[in-house]
Order: sequence, then C-alpha cells, then structure tokens
Amino acid sequence: MQENEHAEVVAFLSDPAVHGTDVEVARTHGALVFLAGDRAYKLKRDIAYDYMDFSTPERRRAILQRELDLNRPHAPEIYHDLVAVTRGPDGGLALDGPGDPVEWVLRMRRFPAQAELAEVARRGGIDAALAARIGRVVAGYHADAPRAGVDHGAARIGRIVADILGSLAQMDDVLDADAVTDLRAKADAALGRVGGLLDARAAAGFVRRCHGDLHLGNLVLIEGRPVPFDALEFDERLATIDVLYDLAFLLMDLMHVDLRPAANAVLGHYLAHADEPAHHDGLAALPLFLALRAAIRAMVAVQRARLADDPAEGEAAARDYLTEAGACLAPPRPVLVAVGGLSGSGKTTLAAGIAPGIGAAPGAVHLRSDIERKVMFEVDPLEKLPAEGYGPDVSARVYARLRERAERALRAGHAVVLDAVHDIETERAAAAAVAARAGVPFHGLWLEAEPQALIERVSARRGDASDADADVVRHQLAGAPDTVEWHMVDASGTAQATLANARAVLGAVLTWP
Repeated sequence: MQENEHAEVVAFLSDPAVHGTDVEVARTHGALVFLAGDRAYKLKRDIAYDYMDFSTPERRRAILQRELDLNRPHAPEIYHDLVAVTRGPDGGLALDGPGDPVEWVLRMRRFPAQAELAEVARRGGIDAALAARIGRVVAGYHADAPRAGVDHGAARIGRIVADILGSLAQMDDVLDADAVTDLRAKADAALGRVGGLLDARAAAGFVRRCHGDLHLGNLVLIEGRPVPFDALEFDERLATIDVLYDLAFLLMDLMHVDLRPAANAVLGHYLAHADEPAHHDGLAALPLFLALRAAIRAMVAVQRARLADDPAEGEAAARDYLTEAGACLAPPRPVLVAVGGLSGSGKTTLAAGIAPGIGAAPGAVHLRSDIERKVMFEVDPLEKLPAEGYGPDVSARVYARLRERAERALRAGHAVVLDAVHDIETERAAAAAVAARAGVPFHGLWLEAEPQALIERVSARRGDASDADADVVRHQLAGAPDTVEWHMVDASGTAQATLANARAVLGAVLTWP
C-alpha cells in the first residue's frame, strides 16, 4: 500500500459519518485506535523498525490476526474479529463492503478508560479483594500459557540485562552514569546467583508464551473482573519468558504508584492459586525481575522525554525508576513471622497489614491456612467446605503444605508470614523449626481477645475464605492453650490498634513504609 493510501484509510476511519457517531483516535507507537460508540477499531501503522515491521498490508493483517488469537481466549468480551477496509467499484472505501480489501482492522468492544487498572489505581481503587482477584486471574492466565519447550532461562534474562542496561548507559544525559554502572554490576551478580535456577525453571516448563506486557494499563475491569488485554504480539521472543518475570511487571507497576500492599496481595494470591511449589523457589529471581522491569520503565521514560516539549517530568520519572531498580537488588534479610490465635482474633487482617513491610519487595509471602485449604480442595475461596474438610488429618496436611512453601520461600531469600490458628504446641514448634532449618530469624505472634469478641467477629463475617463460625470458636475456646510461648499481641481493639501493637513487637523487622 502506498503511503497516501494508508493515510486515506486513516481519514476514512476518522470520519464520524462512517460510524454514525463521533470518533476519538488513540495513538500508540505501532497503531491507531478509532473509538466510535461502543466499538473500537485498531489499525496498525505503516512503519518498519528493527523490532517491528508493519510495512505492508499483508504484514499488518498477519499481526492483527496474531493479536486477535492471543487475546480473544482471555478477553472474549473485548476482541471480536478482523474486518476488511474494502475499495468498492466506485473507488470509495467501506468497512467490510464489496470490493477488494486494501487494509484490515481489528474490531473490538470499547470499554471506558476509567475501567483500566491504571486508572483504578490512580483513584486508590485497588483494595485487598480486587488484588486477590488479580492474582487469581494472572495465575489462571499463566496456567493456560503455552510452554516454550526451552531449557535456557538464564540466557534469555541475560540478553535482557545486556540490552536494557546497555541502553541506559547511553542515556547519561539524563541518568546518573555511576548509578547505571552500579545497577549493571548488581544485575550481573544477581544473574550469576540465579542462573542455574532460571535454567531449571525453563526446563520445568515455566518459560511460556506469556502476555509480555502485563502492566496496569493492560488490565481492565469488566463487570468487576480483571481482564488482561493487549498482549505483546509483534515479537515472540520478548513474550516467551518466565511466568514470574511476566508477573513482575504488574508488581513493579503497583509498587511504583505506592500500592505495595496491593502488590503484596497480588503476589500472595498468585502463588496460592498457581499452586506450584517451585514458584516459591523461583522467588530468588524476583528481585532481578523487578529491577529489570523498573529499568525498562526508566528507558522508556527517557525515550518519551526526548520527544516531549517539556522533558522534565519524564526525566524525573526515569531517575525514580532507576532508583527503584537499584533498591530491588538490595533486599533485606528474610525472616519468618508466624501469626496465631483463635478464629476471630484478626490473624488475616494483621498478616495482610504487616506482610508488605517485611523483607524483599513487594513484602513477605502471606501464607494463609484458609486459602491453602480451599486451593487443596480445588474450590473457590468463598465456597464453604463440609465438616470433613476440617478433620485432623486434613488440617495436618494443610499445615504441612504451608510449612513446605514457607521453607522454600525463605531459602530463596524471601520473607514469609504464616497465618494459621497454631493453637497446638507442636504446630508452633514446627513453625519455628522451619525458620531454624532455613537459617532465618523467627517471630511468633499470638493474638488475644475476649471470647465474646471472637464470637461476634466471626458471626459478622461476609465474603471471607474462613468457614469458622460461632460454634467453631466455642470449640476452640474449650481447648485453647493456657500459655503460649510466642509474643502476646492485644487484639481486643480495632484492626488498626492490633496492627500498632504488632508493630511494636516486631520493631526493626519492619522495613516499609
């Protein structure tokens, strides 16, 4: 197609008369999206770069088809079909009309911009419940992702380190050269430590054809459900990556906009619902993955600043991302914090409150017995289990699963918060033994509240993974231990007061905020 013919198609799709309504045009580096009513039409630009060649109608049609194939399985509400822009006998253009196709567009359902998670995040709308849903959705996405069948995970990440840090080194007009050099040294050292792990993960099938561009702007809420869209379609190499590296973009994005608790909850629910113990070993690579995602953001921020009329804001953002990348590669020492107490004492609320502030970004892995039990039975977290789901043998298996995952994460250098009743002395001893085997500090917290308060709290619960009710609490009270060797935390007041009491006990263990 001649350049003037492509421009003719752009003008045609921009015409309100074609759509019977006003048209807005959104522009990206590789496409134009024409927003008309409840529809969106994506047209690839007529461009050719080293990494992206859309220079012919045939190439543009093929890449749009690839985009449709990648995205429709996970976002059928958004992605519809490919539509030809045809030239009729009279020489005029039409959408899917008579005549020969001269161009192709991807037809999609339009959604409100405020439904994008980037906008939801700016409004402070990513709460614990939504973060949990995001973690589950991404875990499901990765479970469905095709395995790459490769065994060279380290080489893939090594190329990314070289490419990104090499680019940053050429940006010393904006970025501090010493900071970039230091980041490169830390990234190379981290890669050296986890290279064997990355290769093992690739051989085990954790390098997959992922989303590739899984940031907040590429997830949208549709009827309350987080839906990934706009997967990277133009380079299979860039999107064929370790699933934890794919997840790291989203985690880093959340932390950058001061939503570390949400990032922590996404990670915890992702790990729980992926139900892959090897991912807890893989946490050893997460600092490097997060640093690389921040470095990519720094590079893009500089590139955009150079094209902006006023580059100051973009340059400042690039420097912030560079600082964040360095911080990710200097994680605190891991610790194990176990939170125990009878049902209704506020264990989960406290654990979620302290986890983001402990250990490497985005905080300690929050391992919750209620979630682990539901995952073990392969049911929705809100589905109530029958009584046999809480038998002694089942509970022993749940605790064993929690401790196994905790030890894997700790040995990988990641902190853990264990959230379970722990009302039996052997369970408390077993939790402490996990820390001892992993060679990390241990802190046990026991939450105390009046019996009537416990009963009232569980009776008032709605939409929670715990199945405990008043009868369960009464049963626990009848067998409650007289003394507990862990730190006592007063949980009789508000959740905020309990958190403050726990913080006073933990002290220097908390490194954020």
